[in-house]
Amino acid sequence: MRTTPSFVGLRASTVQASLTLARVKSRNTKCELILRRKLRDRGFTFENHSNSLPGRPDFVFRSARLVVFCDGDFWHGRRWQERRRRLRRGTNAQYWIAKIQANMRRDRRQSASLRRLGWKVLRVWESEVLRNPERVVRRILRIVRSQA
Repeated sequence: MRTTPSFVGLRASTVQASLTLARVKSRNTKCELILRRKLRDRGFTFENHSNSLPGRPDFVFRSARLVVFCDGDFWHGRRWQERRRRLRRGTNAQYWIAKIQANMRRDRRQSASLRRLGWKVLRVWESEVLRNPERVVRRILRIVRSQA
């Protein structure tokens, strides 16, 4: 069984697309930085991007056995049915649909691995954090308190 996506025969549509993809940040995104600041302001202590856990979670609260991922709406398939319909009408649809579906499968595998290891997994959407970071912080606080 293949564990990594195969994009054989698929390619980004232009040189510009490749350059754009190269600039996409996987760490310290605006969403993460906002959430990090809000969590620290509330006195939380945590690790960032722990290499010792599947998926390198954005935030790790070891005492509560909680990991938090800040998932980008586009890259992780938020509102997937609607997004896929729009992608089908765009340039290089086959590539983008395969790419995002592979990301979503990887996210599910990583979450399942973490749960098997005894971790609680919270995935928050980038737009959620940008719209109302305090609400996300309150969700994390509730989980941390319930695990302590």
